[in-house]
Amino acid sequence: MRPAPCASTTASRAAEASTSGRGAAPQQNHRWRAALRQQNSSSGKRWQSGQQQQQQLSPALSQRGQRLQAATSPPFFERGSSSLDEAAGGAQLTAASGAVGQERIGVLLLNLGGPDSLDDVQPFLYNLFADPDIIRLPAPAQFLQPVIAQLVSTLRAPKSREGYEAIGGGSPLRRITEEQAAALRASLQSKGISAHTYVAMRYWFPFTEEAISAVKRDGITQLVVLPLYPQFSVSTSGSSLRLLERLLKQDPMLTGVKHVVIPSWYQRPGYVRAMADLIVAELRSGAFPSEELDDVEIFFSAHGVPVSYIDEGDPYKEEMEECVQLVMGELKRRGIANSHTLAYQSRVGPVEWLKPYTDDSIRDLARGGVRSLLAVPISFVSEHIETLEEIDCEYRELAEESGIQHWGRVPALNTNPTFIDDLADAVAEALPYVGSLQRPAGALPLSAGDSLVPLGECRDVTECVGGDVGGEVDALLETYDRDRKALPTPVLMWRWGWTKSAETWNGRIAMLALVLILLLEATTGRGVLTLTRMLEMHHLMPPPS
Repeated sequence: MRPAPCASTTASRAAEASTSGRGAAPQQNHRWRAALRQQNSSSGKRWQSGQQQQQQLSPALSQRGQRLQAATSPPFFERGSSSLDEAAGGAQLTAASGAVGQERIGVLLLNLGGPDSLDDVQPFLYNLFADPDIIRLPAPAQFLQPVIAQLVSTLRAPKSREGYEAIGGGSPLRRITEEQAAALRASLQSKGISAHTYVAMRYWFPFTEEAISAVKRDGITQLVVLPLYPQFSVSTSGSSLRLLERLLKQDPMLTGVKHVVIPSWYQRPGYVRAMADLIVAELRSGAFPSEELDDVEIFFSAHGVPVSYIDEGDPYKEEMEECVQLVMGELKRRGIANSHTLAYQSRVGPVEWLKPYTDDSIRDLARGGVRSLLAVPISFVSEHIETLEEIDCEYRELAEESGIQHWGRVPALNTNPTFIDDLADAVAEALPYVGSLQRPAGALPLSAGDSLVPLGECRDVTECVGGDVGGEVDALLETYDRDRKALPTPVLMWRWGWTKSAETWNGRIAMLALVLILLLEATTGRGVLTLTRMLEMHHLMPPPS
């Protein structure tokens, strides 16, 4: 029985928080650095952050050396009249470098999306599972992707509806993301940067296509692409960037829009500081006995990804582990030396996902004598079903059943001022490099072994690209995708009548029915169709005994 609607006592507070990781970060790729040095040798721009936390990041990073899979666009359901909120802002920009220019600045926030109501749950799940980077099929079976997505989304919808019902009947992700966009716009304005901000959801309204239409309508000339995923993964940022790449390429009106991508930003000092602030606040909130604060286990729970992604070079695990290390390092500088655990939640399907799993770790900690646990939703910067229902309800109930006596949960970052101001700083630092990171003719080409998201102390764009600024969409995606450039044609929701949509779905239903019938015949030996009987008549198949 699913618990009644539950909300963490911390989730309703004005303060907010979200992500982290632990471990050594990967080494800069020398080929990428050489190409950037050739491109930007005359710029000599220095990063403006100057924060001690970022200066202490270790430059000794291990080579990834693996190729990332392409992230292609899923089919999507037909859009209604949903409109994207337009951002205010003028054309005048006082750039972070001090130059004054007549540019129209845009910041594109990429996020997952979530169903607005219970009726949206199944079509949202269809969009999710129709993404080849969520359910990955071998090449000969990829034509079955829409059929499998329909089947999986239909089977999972009832349970998912219960989860969304428990948190109020829909996801708050759109509302929170739009609030983050408005707060970011205000923070940029306070820094002398007048910019439009846009929300681009991957699997639900407002879709990326809607946001790009608004970018065109507003005449944006410089675009900073900012995924709201602190750590990079093919299944999140990569999937959104693949769709964005297609949209930028196919529309001649967008060829004049210069852009730069900030691929991951978990190592930024303001972000780390905001996370530490919220953990400290929760430890001192009264949820734990004051005499036992040193015994509280700081439990980082991150969204998982299949192990196969990591084996193919997805940097998510490395970035997550380093993020936890940075947050714990900041806590130690504040005199907090509690033990901590990093685990992964939200696994789907029979394949192996990143371990340890959150539920297994909670049981293990309880068996090991832990009685106080502070859950930190890491990799989530907004409250949504995985924090409000999965952590606050399911994992809290599991913890209490396992013997955990004191439970606390750090809220997601949402519009935390320290977090938002740090994102604004990241945008300001990236603006001087909008459109300047394309490789010129004769530059050393990128290879499959090149790092997609190099990390490190990115004070000088001539030394590395990553952290605060990443490069253009094409250059980032080229490092892991050289074959799957084509995207599937969008497939609209079923509509009655002799339409392309109806033809498509009729064909899929017929194909699925044929496959099921043939499987039934093969397993039972009885002729559901005339095929088996014809084979029996021609003595090509023995009759059933």
